[in-house]
Amino acid sequence: MFINNFDPVAFEVFSLEIRWYSLAYIFGIVLGWIYCKKKLIKDPIVLDLFDDFITYLIIGIILGGRIGYALFYNFSYYINNPLEILMVWNGGMSFHGGLIGVILSCVIFGKKHKINSFIFLDLVALSAPIGIFFGRIANFINSELYGRATDLPWGVQFVLIDNIKRHPSQIYEAFFEGIILFFILNYLFRRKYIVTPGKLSALFLIFYSLFRYSLEFFRVPDPQIGFLFLNSTLGQIISLLFFVIGVLLFYLKKNEN
Repeated sequence: MFINNFDPVAFEVFSLEIRWYSLAYIFGIVLGWIYCKKKLIKDPIVLDLFDDFITYLIIGIILGGRIGYALFYNFSYYINNPLEILMVWNGGMSFHGGLIGVILSCVIFGKKHKINSFIFLDLVALSAPIGIFFGRIANFINSELYGRATDLPWGVQFVLIDNIKRHPSQIYEAFFEGIILFFILNYLFRRKYIVTPGKLSALFLIFYSLFRYSLEFFRVPDPQIGFLFLNSTLGQIISLLFFVIGVLLFYLKKNEN
């Protein structure tokens, strides 16, 4: 059994705590940015615009993730303490909220520069698993979003939580939502099986939702919410919604060929 007693703080600079979760965001965005510019983008117009796009992307991730968490996962608390929504350092980010923020930032940026928004959405789809991987590893280090009890030999005891041996669900998600999703989408892209803008975005929604829905069975639901309809978690319900959106988007883009 692995005992998780990591310190959520990576290091300090002049009494300023630098946390692993913050580093995960930084590494995910920077490596995704480099990967897109060096390996994915061939159009010089898109390449020239991409640095400006990153600013929109970061704003979309942070605002969407934070507002999404407040609305989806702790509405009753934040409706009574609205100023705390701004206190990102206290934790609480929603992946699906961040995804909505990214979609909106791509749409706004595309309209501003009169270029197909799906071009940027596809680039995000191809590189986002990098950030997802680092984010889930940070969740593991922070002993958050931990798994349900298990007797399996690779169970982990999160000493900051309790003495129960649990599924390392964060590692499961890092592997499937990060590594596997990255290789699936980038394989399709490099083999030129998918060329219509928007199809990769649709496949991202489909595969991510499938992985997330399945892996939620190993994860403890958020304590303030618990289980919902048919013993589903909120993450599963939202994943089903995004799965349907992904299927519809893929069908619509297929008819464009």
